[in-house]
Order: sequence, then structure tokens, then C-alpha cells
Amino acid sequence: MFRALGAYLDSIKARDPAPRSRWEVLLYPGVLAIGLHRLAHWLFKGELFFFARLINHISRFLTAIDIHPGAKIGRHLFIDHGFTVIGETADIGDNVTIYQCVTLGGTNPTNGVGGKRHPSIEDDVILGSGAQVLGPITVGKRARVGANAVVTQDVPEGATMVGVRARPTLIEAKEYQKDFVPYGTPCSEIFDPSTQKLEILQCEMEQLQKRIAAFAEERSGKSEKTATKGRDRA
Repeated sequence: MFRALGAYLDSIKARDPAPRSRWEVLLYPGVLAIGLHRLAHWLFKGELFFFARLINHISRFLTAIDIHPGAKIGRHLFIDHGFTVIGETADIGDNVTIYQCVTLGGTNPTNGVGGKRHPSIEDDVILGSGAQVLGPITVGKRARVGANAVVTQDVPEGATMVGVRARPTLIEAKEYQKDFVPYGTPCSEIFDPSTQKLEILQCEMEQLQKRIAAFAEERSGKSEKTATKGRDRA
């Protein structure tokens, strides 16, 4: 138990340079919220719903983090700062990082039947501050969701999503596999959501210019070869 706790605290230190020791990490509201959620979820599975909800309300009062007792959470979830909402049917994998003011929200069924209505977050995902991930969608492994993005459709593995409605940035897949990215936003490569359309057009223009230049060079090479063959025959 203590070894598992130590590994969890070390995983948080690896993603956050602020704490000087494990003792500081123990004071994080996200750590307390996850610990209380483990107890609430155990009560929820035992169908002690009232007591599970009671633990949930105490946790929300103490930490400003609202995790429904029914939510399934894997190992080493790091909720930084707080003000986060995680719905009942949410599934969260291992080593997920969630920054402040994130919502894993559900759709409202018109027939009143619950079912799966919250997102599934796979391993090593980063959700930037203010991100809203809504509905029974899947966010693939190692995906990054930038700050204030609104995600309503499945996110491919390794993608970086920005904007409202969130769309993947034009970064090659090999760049997705990099190390931990704070707030899910690779600032040196990301497109500003407010000017995203213009930047995408500029990127497409640059790619088109490169293709035209390569095509012209190829045509020039072919012309030179044809002229050389003509001279040789003569």
C-alpha cells in the first residue's frame, strides 16, 4: 500500500516541478479527491449509494473537485489545482493528467435512461485547463486536449485537439509521441484557436508551394535528360 502511494506521488512529481517533496504532494486537493473517490467508489459498487454520495459531497466541499462515485479511475490520475467535474459513467485510464476547470460531461438522454453517457479517457492523455469533453466518446491514448477546447467526437490516438469545436492540429504523428506536455498544449507548434483557419490556410499554401517547386524541379530534370539524349543521338 505505501509503495503504491509512493509511486503515485512520484508520478505527480514527474509531471509537476513545483513540489519539493512527497509531503507537499500529499497536500494537493487532487490527491485527497482521488483518495476519497476510491472509498466512495467501493461503497458505490457495494450499492451503498447514500454513503457513497456522502463521501462525494465531503470531497467536493474540501477539494472543489466533483467526482461521481460511479466513475472508474485507473492508476496515477493527476488532477492539478481542481474545479473539475467527472461524471458517473466516465472511464479514465492510467497516467492521465487533468488540469483545472475540466469537465468530463454527459449527454442528457431524452428517454430518461442513463446508460453510457460520459467520455472514456485512455492512458497517458492530457486534458488542458478549461477543456470540456462531452458525451460517450473516446479520447485515444497519448492524446492532448488543449486549453478551453470543446470535444464532442472521438479523438484519435496521439492527436492534439484545439478549438471550439475541437479539431486536430496539423502536427505530424511522430510529434505526438513526445514526452509530457503541460496543459496539453505544445506551445512551439500549436495553432492559436482564434486564428486557426488562417494559419491552416497558410500552412496549406506553404505545402502547395513546396509541391509546385518539387514538381518544377522534376520537370526541369526530365527536360535536361531529354535534351541530352537528343544531342547524343545527333
